[in-house]
Formats: sequence, C-alpha cells, structure tokens
Amino acid sequence: MTTAGEAALRRVLAVFDLLIDAVDEGELVPALLPLLLRAMPGDSVVWAPHVGPVGSFAMPRTLPADLVDQERLDAFARGAGADPLVRHTTTGSGTPVRRSDLQSRAAFHRLVVYGEVYRPLRAEHQLAMAFPAGYAGGVPRRICVCVNRDGGDFRDADVETAAMLRARLGRALDRLAPSPSPPRRPSPAQARVTRREAAVLSLLARGLTNEQIAHRLAISPRTVDKHLEHAYPKLRVCGRVEAANAWLAGPRG
Repeated sequence: MTTAGEAALRRVLAVFDLLIDAVDEGELVPALLPLLLRAMPGDSVVWAPHVGPVGSFAMPRTLPADLVDQERLDAFARGAGADPLVRHTTTGSGTPVRRSDLQSRAAFHRLVVYGEVYRPLRAEHQLAMAFPAGYAGGVPRRICVCVNRDGGDFRDADVETAAMLRARLGRALDRLAPSPSPPRRPSPAQARVTRREAAVLSLLARGLTNEQIAHRLAISPRTVDKHLEHAYPKLRVCGRVEAANAWLAGPRG
C-alpha cells in the first residue's frame, strides 16, 4: 500500500473507532464531522437528519458550524424538489454519488437552488450519501451526509471511502436510535394526541431536551414547543415533567 493509501485508511479507521465508542448522538456528531471531512476531503460537510414527509427539512449540523442559516434553509426547501442529488438522498437509494454522476455542470448551474444556496456556499462539487438511522419518536429516520468542494471534483477513491463509511454510520446511528418497543394499548388520553405529538412525547419521556428532540424529528425547537402545548391538555397535565410521567404511565382511565 502506498503512503497516501495508508493515510487514507487511517482516516477511515479514525471514523470507525469513534463510532464504536459512541453512546450519545448529540455528543457524537460534533466529533464526527471533522473526521468525515478528513476522510472525504472537502471544504464543508452537512449532516442532515430527515424524518417524516419528503420536503420537510430541519436545520442541519454543519462544519463550518455557521454554514446554513434559516433563510438559506428556506431557499433550499423551496428548490430541493428539482434537485436530482436531493431526490437521490431523500427518496432514492442513498448510495454515495457525486453530483457530476447525476447531471452536467451546466444543468447544475441552471437550478434555482444553485444560485440561492450552493453558489454562496461555494459548493461547486458535491459527494452525498444517505442511510437509515434508526427511529425518532417511533418514526423511521434517514440521515444525509453531503461533502462540498469549490475546486476539483471528487475522485472514485472518495466515492469508495464514502461507501465504506456509509455502512458503519448506518449501524452506529441505528444503535443509538433503536426501533421502538412493540406498541401497547394507549390510554384514552394518549389516544387523543396526534402522531407527531406522540413522537415528541416519546422522546421527552426519554429525557431529551427540546433541541435534541428537534434534531431527532427534523423540526425546529419552536415546533417542539407547539406540539407539547397542544398535547398537555389532551393528557390533562400542565408541564413537561407531568407530560413525561403521563406518557410513561401507560393505560389509565
């Protein structure tokens, strides 16, 4: 193996080691992003959980940390439906792929979302993948990882590295967000909450903060607050602690 090959393997193994020791997704992702950016060299990386209907996007985790703001996220959501790379990662197989494998550079530049989002990010070349990542509040979840470059497209070796990482990432995230327990008969109060309110309450009962719930469900913390406000009267409770206890209590009159 060449010196360059050995260095690339060490970068991949560093990701593997981190995933093996991970016990909490909230602590894992900030440490993981710089390792991913070294394993698949680029200028920036985006980690975007996706839960629920296609077309609903929450604020992703990025490196650099301030890469995306709400205005840019809104622009992305408006134009994402016309983007073949987004379709591949949200409704397609999610296997690692370069943007140049899906469309020409001229076609990329004609996308509205290119001018509003990608060009300001200097994302002229992209390598993206997606993988199942367990459950959030009982709802299956998928995570998209996208590495961006300004100059020079990604090599075949980068795509191969992404394929190795994808399998390990999926297994690790599935372990950290396992499938839900078999359903139990809800109490009359529990039966009145909506599916999304139930997802929020399930994560609340596990001790997650509003910010952590928002990341898991791909919604904003403000939306988490709204779901809880609507659920409280249905459960006949007045706050977070009572709501969590009521949700854990199971069937009652």
